[in-house]
Amino acid sequence: MKLFKPTLVALSLVAVMGCQQEAKKEEEKAVVLETEAQKQAYSLGAQLGDSMKQNLAQFKEMSVELDQAIILQGYQDGLAGKASIEKEEIRALLGNLEQTLMAKKQELDAAKAKAILEAGQKYLEENAKKEGVQVTESGIQYQVITEGTGEKPVATDTVKVHYVGTLITGEEFDSSVKRGQPSTFRLNQVIAGWTEGVQLMSVGSKFKFTIPAHLAYGERATHTIPANSVLNFEVELLEIVKPKEPIDVGE
Repeated sequence: MKLFKPTLVALSLVAVMGCQQEAKKEEEKAVVLETEAQKQAYSLGAQLGDSMKQNLAQFKEMSVELDQAIILQGYQDGLAGKASIEKEEIRALLGNLEQTLMAKKQELDAAKAKAILEAGQKYLEENAKKEGVQVTESGIQYQVITEGTGEKPVATDTVKVHYVGTLITGEEFDSSVKRGQPSTFRLNQVIAGWTEGVQLMSVGSKFKFTIPAHLAYGERATHTIPANSVLNFEVELLEIVKPKEPIDVGE
């Protein structure tokens, strides 16, 4: 989440909002959008307005509510050179706001991570009881969907797989199947759960893996995966990619 900062863009938004408010009071008529410049001006205002709306909504989630009317008044007073608060104090107040937002965000993130960890532990306990689920010593849970007859890879092998990854909520976060293109990677260069799990598979196999957070991304959140997430993967091992032998060009 991007925390609010009093940038030129943010102030431009306030200006647009203030001008629109005053124009509405004075003229009560629709904005003319005929020329390219008029449409560009409107587009800038619409984009900035949406950005501010999202910022204010995020503040509210963190129990920080700012009065929009006061924001507008502050802008107008600043533009007129008659702000009620001195510049140094303004900088200090906005610095305090930034620190408050960061602290609130950390609190929310920690609470969310704790809840996800607890839900994951419960999910692992229940999933381990399902018929056909096997559990490795490290804690990886897996089910054999299709048993292949090919060889099994080792950690240093490069493999080609199709896979679908989902959170325990069922939300899909990645899929080579959806992309229509298998993924190829060296087995010891991915998350620990994959390195261990795929070595259990023979070429031609399809397994479902349930990987505890500590063998996935742990406390680190990614763009699509929250911190402490247990991950489900359906993996089909298509091939162990052998290194190309050097071409003998002779003497």
